[in-house]
Amino acid sequence: MDAQAEQLAEPHFPFAVPGGHSSAKPTHIGNHCVMFAISCGLTDMEDAMPAHWTQTYRAQIIVALLLLCGAGVMALFRLPLQLLPDLEEPSISIWTAWPGSAPSEIERAITEPQERVMRGLEGLSEISANANAGNSFLNLQFAPGTDLDPVFVEVISRLQRVPALPREASPPVVTRGSDGPERTLIYYFVQMLPGTEGPVERYQALVEQKVLPRLQQVPGVASARINSGPDSELRIEIDPVRAAALGIQLPSLVATLSSLDDVSAGAVEFGRTSYTLRLHGRFEPEALDQLPVGQIDGRVVRLSEIGQARFQRPDRAGFSYQNGNPALTLQLFRESNTNVLDTLARLDQEVAAIRDEVLTPAGLAMEKSFEPGIFIKRALSFLGGNLGLGLVAALICLWLFLRDVRATVLIAIAVPVSLCCTLLVLALLGRNLNMISIAGLAFAVGMVMDAAIVVVESALSEQKRGASLVQAAVQGTRRVAGALVASTVTTVAVFLPVLALKDVEGQVFADLALTISIAVVVSLAVALWVVPALLPMLIRSDADRRLDVAWPKLAARLASASEPTRRAVPIALLLVVGPILAAIWLAPPRDYLPPVKRAAVDAFLQMPPGMGADRIESELVQPILERMRPYMEGKQEPALLNYYIITWPNGGTLGARVKDPSRIGELETLLNDKILAGLPDMQAFAREGELFGAFGGGARSIWIHLRGSEIEALQTAAARAETLIRAALPNADVQTNPNAAADAVEIAVLPNDQRLAELGLNRAWLADSLRVLGDGRFLGEYFDGERRQPILLRAPAATALEDLAATPLATPAGAVGLGELADLSRTRAPAELRRVNFSRAVTVSIAPSDSEALEDVMALLSRDVLPTLRRDLPVGISLEVGGSAGKLDALSMSLLSNLGLALLCLALILMLLLRSAFDTAAVLATLPLAALGGVLGLRILGWFVPQPLDLLTMIGFVMLLSMVVANAVLLVSETRAAEADGNSLDAAIEIALSERLRALTLGALTGVVGALPLAVSPGPAAAIYRGLAAVTCGGVTLSLLLVAVLIPALLHLPRAWRGQHEPMNLINTSVPSHLGVSP
Repeated sequence: MDAQAEQLAEPHFPFAVPGGHSSAKPTHIGNHCVMFAISCGLTDMEDAMPAHWTQTYRAQIIVALLLLCGAGVMALFRLPLQLLPDLEEPSISIWTAWPGSAPSEIERAITEPQERVMRGLEGLSEISANANAGNSFLNLQFAPGTDLDPVFVEVISRLQRVPALPREASPPVVTRGSDGPERTLIYYFVQMLPGTEGPVERYQALVEQKVLPRLQQVPGVASARINSGPDSELRIEIDPVRAAALGIQLPSLVATLSSLDDVSAGAVEFGRTSYTLRLHGRFEPEALDQLPVGQIDGRVVRLSEIGQARFQRPDRAGFSYQNGNPALTLQLFRESNTNVLDTLARLDQEVAAIRDEVLTPAGLAMEKSFEPGIFIKRALSFLGGNLGLGLVAALICLWLFLRDVRATVLIAIAVPVSLCCTLLVLALLGRNLNMISIAGLAFAVGMVMDAAIVVVESALSEQKRGASLVQAAVQGTRRVAGALVASTVTTVAVFLPVLALKDVEGQVFADLALTISIAVVVSLAVALWVVPALLPMLIRSDADRRLDVAWPKLAARLASASEPTRRAVPIALLLVVGPILAAIWLAPPRDYLPPVKRAAVDAFLQMPPGMGADRIESELVQPILERMRPYMEGKQEPALLNYYIITWPNGGTLGARVKDPSRIGELETLLNDKILAGLPDMQAFAREGELFGAFGGGARSIWIHLRGSEIEALQTAAARAETLIRAALPNADVQTNPNAAADAVEIAVLPNDQRLAELGLNRAWLADSLRVLGDGRFLGEYFDGERRQPILLRAPAATALEDLAATPLATPAGAVGLGELADLSRTRAPAELRRVNFSRAVTVSIAPSDSEALEDVMALLSRDVLPTLRRDLPVGISLEVGGSAGKLDALSMSLLSNLGLALLCLALILMLLLRSAFDTAAVLATLPLAALGGVLGLRILGWFVPQPLDLLTMIGFVMLLSMVVANAVLLVSETRAAEADGNSLDAAIEIALSERLRALTLGALTGVVGALPLAVSPGPAAAIYRGLAAVTCGGVTLSLLLVAVLIPALLHLPRAWRGQHEPMNLINTSVPSHLGVSP
């Protein structure tokens, strides 16, 4: 062989090694990693393969290591700790109040005009609106990634184009969509102590003035509010009979009272002084009784003759109970990126001080609803325990293979160093610790040891060849550095599709991908710099003789599996095409997010239409309280820890928690079958709450939007849809919004225009009179310098339709009964109107049972329900399916497309590193085998618990691909390096297996045993990680068993195709001269 051929066959790098000249040959892929790094301008050659200086600067490396670990520990205690990542949903809400108005009036005067001006808003993906009695609510949902700052300004600007609102309506309140359930920090309930004079509502002003401000000042609390209306109003209550007898027309009285305000009339100048001219027209409340309101028989009629003005509490629209006691509900919202546990601890201190200083002297108490920190602590305990268990299991596995404590410790150093540095990087990036990022740390435990295992095994191989420990550390690291860099680059590249997801779900998964990526990159640095620096200090000189660093017999058997060459084709087809077909056939049905339970049961209460708060309390809530009492007192099982009931017009909610979390299923059954059953005209459904229940209206919800203009047609279509769905899915929770069964009862007043004209009146006059006779005519607000309180003019409520019709009204022709001016009749009208994307709508929501996968439910609906429903739809009604089902398809396609892009990038990176299209294809051909293993892992898990292919589990496949690709890269690169040494392909494969099989096996097993506790551990938090862990364990295990057979078969394919048996040099092993390679 001439000198040029010898240089091509045996490339090496002339690095200076303490104690002698290096004769180690870097792997073929190592050369290309150097060239890749240099071509990218990232480093020079010495930095790309920095094994030699690790011996010279060992002390500095140890000091830096300790500093980084210390900084990581400090970061651990400073990182914000919360349940889930901060989620930014690009949405804006608009809330407008118009007291006393019906939903149809709200829709006509407020909702639809506001909705209309939002057409064409940039990035707007959906607009939904609800017109309720007395208020309008619009929600504007924008595309992921939308910058809300300019959009928020644009929304406010567009609201200026809306025609003038009714005089009684309040200005619209525009807020970003940040006060959702995921931002709620905690609920508190203020109750009366025994002996305190009630009702509890009389203490609302005290709570608003002295409690809420102190709670809002606690660091980490963004805002606090009391879920109740105004605690006081200035009510002017008149006797309509007396007013009619004195000739006081109600509209004239409205005009008189509405004009009581101060008016500035500019300025007048007298001499050298300019004076402000101002009418002091406002009456103080205590002087209102003396206000002249009319004249009869030459004398002035004062307000006191027909009524009186006084401050009093408004009629209740809703109320709250906690543990059987009347209460005021306080809702607190957290700041973004705050440490929830620390904030809750500070709140506990502040609430204790508030009790002592404010509430107890007033005869009040303040209690939490549920302790939100419990689930966080349980999740952290679960993850911490499994992280520690996985680490211990991985170390035991490591020791069983190595049988050397020092080598085990050397490899195990990668775990704390990688985790500490990952925590430090997360802190520098402004991230937080949550259930997802901590899960990433748990999964990373098994992955971060892989690179260190490979380096130690390579060093021990060098030692066995006769190198000293120092030389072995340098040469062994240099030999595998390129392959390790390549495997790390591919790992990070595979996670790119997860980081590219921009929706709320992508924000959740990004923490997992980011945490693992950081840990793997740090573990590479540990393997290349820390391990070789510490290896001569920790490894004994006789380690190579005590450790069987090669498995020659097993390697020979695996290498011969594809010999003769004719076996290569069937083996490759069996292990590439077969897994693809099997994975598709065995893949479980898809789902959205795992149903992670909160150990609390929530019930939605649909109250009888038109029933007032007092009747709801006496006829419905009090029986519920009596039924709950023995369970709250512990006399019956399951014993309750606490519960609450909150009501609002036509609806309410009940939440309960048991002392023994394992009996939560009994509580759900108890509420549905006993506590909430048999109550007249009330509908209720209880279900254990879900952690991801705030995403899209539910973690596993399907929406069917029925859209059209005719209310009756929409209600007919909704009733038909509900019937079909309940028949097809008897275990699902099916709700309609708005619910046709909850229509409000209404007194329809049809004006007698003929009689009104005869009396010189009109419909506007009649409308003002009716408002006074109803809930009251809004006159404005009274401001005392601190608080604003509404002013209402109203008459005592009539007790029957006949009494209302007989109510006399003063007219120019004398007193006339209301029934003479209009026809009154009982009817029904919608209690709420809903609009979706600029048209009226009724939304049917479906929450499947936990045992039903979302994909299966959608298939059943598409087959058995939707065709029939479309056929039966009334004319003018359209149908649209959305919710989690729509998001599942969109996110699945997004993930697949991004994964395809990531695989393309991965292929290009491998091409650049391997410089061989065939080798790149061989590496990628191992992916189907891993995918099949992941599917088998899910199927095995499904024998014990239902486990569909949810989005979190899909991320597990991404994580799995990164692990398998790294192993394949190491095998292929080692084979090509052996070929470059002059070995035949068969011999090179056997050498590669002999050198790397032990390290790959050990790395795979540590990954499996590290993730196994998360796959088999019970507990409410386990559902989040179970699928991820099952995919990892199954995929890595199957890949471990078969990839050592598949790679040799794939490498033999070119020879099998050509029918040749001599060794083939398929790659160019030359290295450009600028790299400094010398013979």
